Amino acid sequence: MTASTLEDRIADDLAQERLIATLAGFFALTGLALAMVGLYGALSYLVTERQAEFGIRMAIGAPPRSVLRLVMKDVAMVLAVGLLGGVAAVLPGTRLLEQLLYGLAPGDAVTIVLAAALLAAVVLLAGYLPARRATRIDPVVALRSE
Repeated sequence: MTASTLEDRIADDLAQERLIATLAGFFALTGLALAMVGLYGALSYLVTERQAEFGIRMAIGAPPRSVLRLVMKDVAMVLAVGLLGGVAAVLPGTRLLEQLLYGLAPGDAVTIVLAAALLAAVVLLAGYLPARRATRIDPVVALRSE
């Protein structure tokens, strides 16, 4: 057995936990990116399907910001349902994972709020891009395609 410092032994003991935490973080970011791409795709499809409606609204004088607000209202509904469902699922789920939450209480409000805020930012960004595209629809082209 070779001599080693206490620091080295602790680092060796925690290597597996660090690897698991790094992999969990990577997969969480991958899941977040996939969710953003999926939401962007779904909302982009929604905007494409409602192109004639937006064209009519803009043809009769609706300002672009009202079309933006209309699409973002749909995004806000998706966000509200997702956050409510997520928080409702997370609270009982943390009790099951309590032994894995080092240094956190199972119902840690700060962590839940930060996670919800991050998800809300991702959803709003994913929804803003198609909503902005909806404000640039040419009414004549939209009505002609119908």
